Amino acid sequence: MRNFIYKNPTQLVFGKGEIARLSSLIPTEKKVLITFGGGSVKKNGVYEEVISALKDHHYIEFWGIEPNPTVETLRKAIEIGKENEVDFLLAVGGGSVLDGTKLIASALATPETEAWDIVLKGKAAKTLPYASVMTLPATGSEMNNGAVISRSETKEKYSFYSAYPQFSILDPQTTFSLPKNQLANGLADVYVHVIEQYLTTTGQSRIMDRWAEGILLTVLEIAPQIMQNSQDYDLMADFMLSATLALNDMIRMGVIEDWATHMIGHELTALHGISHGASLAIVLPGIMKILKEQKHNKLLQYAERVFGLKEGSENDRIDQAIQQTENFFHSIGLATTLSEAGIPETAISIIKERFNKAGVKYGEKANVTGDLAEQILTIQK
Repeated sequence: MRNFIYKNPTQLVFGKGEIARLSSLIPTEKKVLITFGGGSVKKNGVYEEVISALKDHHYIEFWGIEPNPTVETLRKAIEIGKENEVDFLLAVGGGSVLDGTKLIASALATPETEAWDIVLKGKAAKTLPYASVMTLPATGSEMNNGAVISRSETKEKYSFYSAYPQFSILDPQTTFSLPKNQLANGLADVYVHVIEQYLTTTGQSRIMDRWAEGILLTVLEIAPQIMQNSQDYDLMADFMLSATLALNDMIRMGVIEDWATHMIGHELTALHGISHGASLAIVLPGIMKILKEQKHNKLLQYAERVFGLKEGSENDRIDQAIQQTENFFHSIGLATTLSEAGIPETAISIIKERFNKAGVKYGEKANVTGDLAEQILTIQK
């Protein structure tokens, strides 16, 4: 196991009715900017709960942070924040709203720096205090300091890091009205977040492996039930907590990571607008196939511990595990090829060119270049 330092300062507030705690969690002297997405929180009652809890606070609202939040939209919120001298932000919605809020909070803390420049630098110098009320399990953004921001005019999408949320409220009841496509994308995102930290090499950490496998097994178990009944509190509680634990730094302590699936998936989203989770369902099987030899031992462990595959040759078990992974994505309604998702093959050459021009080298062995990304997408075309 590698050396590491672990610290996660986010307070997680989990359970029924916990949105009411906003009244005491945010000091009343704060000027609060509440950020929202497209309006679903007004349909499921979350908006009323938030506003009721903050009735004694000074707040303003900003609506319209889209899935895959764009810097163009976030600049509008930044201006509103400056005009009103806000000093606390509250994101209400899914991971995209929270990711966008992380950039807003960072830009307001450093008004001399343009928002997109913060993204390009990869790390914010300062961040105003912010928190979240999460309504969509997926990104784990509620308990980490990462965010992914797009730029529409150039079709780019990059990650950056800010401070951690002060607190995040997760009430599984807020997820009951989610449509099936959002459930599927969220489940895929959670699953691949774990895979990115797990599917590298064996022998690094028994406990990290077991934690990761526990989350993977949980997602595989609850996914078909959730797709049939998303109003079961205990199911959705497991879903929400799986999303948080998948990306709150706990399962990556002292181990090497991959993240090539996400980097390629971000390009598909930037170029063609495909949902983030859906992009991962296409790329991950390609990663597994093209890097099968590199990841041989871990794929074999994955096959046995996650899918219970113990019979047949090692290569047969690995191939079955890859097929089982694709079957999982199909079972929740996601495509695993570019053609199924309606993405033209021209995307492959564009991504190859972008990666090679930037000189990127992703993956646990830093060998996923533009040329290898081409192979990964070609096998999934």
